[in-house]
Amino acid sequence: MFNLAVIKHVENTTSLNKQAAIIIISSNYDTSNNHNLGMSEDQRIVFMELMADSLRVSNRPNLFNWLQGNFQYLLNHEIMIFGVKLENDEDYTFEYSASTRYFKDTHFNDSVKKADGVINQAIKRWDKMRLPLFYCNTLAAADYNNFSVQSIDETIMQATELKNFVVHGFGDNHSKVSTLVVFARINGQLNAIQAQFLELIMPHLHCALVRIITTKSNFSSQPNKDLKKITDRESEILQWVQMGKTNWEISAILAISPLTVKNHVQNILRKLDVQNRGQAAVKATKLGLINMGK
Repeated sequence: MFNLAVIKHVENTTSLNKQAAIIIISSNYDTSNNHNLGMSEDQRIVFMELMADSLRVSNRPNLFNWLQGNFQYLLNHEIMIFGVKLENDEDYTFEYSASTRYFKDTHFNDSVKKADGVINQAIKRWDKMRLPLFYCNTLAAADYNNFSVQSIDETIMQATELKNFVVHGFGDNHSKVSTLVVFARINGQLNAIQAQFLELIMPHLHCALVRIITTKSNFSSQPNKDLKKITDRESEILQWVQMGKTNWEISAILAISPLTVKNHVQNILRKLDVQNRGQAAVKATKLGLINMGK
């Protein structure tokens, strides 16, 4: 039985016009003085159906359909970003899907930048707490028992087009594969029920994501015969891409122009038949094109 923190809705948000907030919710919070915030009967039924349906998620179209079905009833969102980190990796490799036209590749790339991306900044805090971590602009900044609210410039949230979002993950530095998810542009008031749902569904979502990146229909354990040869230079650039380096950083490291790096990256995406740098890094790792020990 999960006991979850009660989060009070702030009626007067005038002082929050230029601020957003981070809410961390604990499953250990003492609610002896508050109402039990457990799921309703309908929500529990939907959750059980989601668990069963998660077993059939084995590729990206399956995942998208799963997230657009009953999942929306418990956590209504427009953007999903997921990251995968193998045991020897320092950073997550990210992908995203969105049902809104406002969130574009540029927003995604800015959000997951290693140095100052808002998602990577959130991950650093989540990694210390290991609890669902919400960003929103409707709650006052304060410290509570087992969760906290901290101020953050709302212009950053607007610029990323994420609006509000929640971060949670599964696995640690000792896990063969760790996963992290971000659900953004969440509709309605964020609350402890959503945190409970995310804690309960995360192990099932983790297993689904692992199946997606390891299934034979996505990546073969050996390069297939139709895969065009990756050159030594492209392999070198892939190594830096996997480490999260930008084209400009790679160009400085290799003493070549950023345009040359961009052309190599485009060739890599075409040869690997992937859509973005994150997918390229994950697929190249599975195909043995990247030396994980470097």
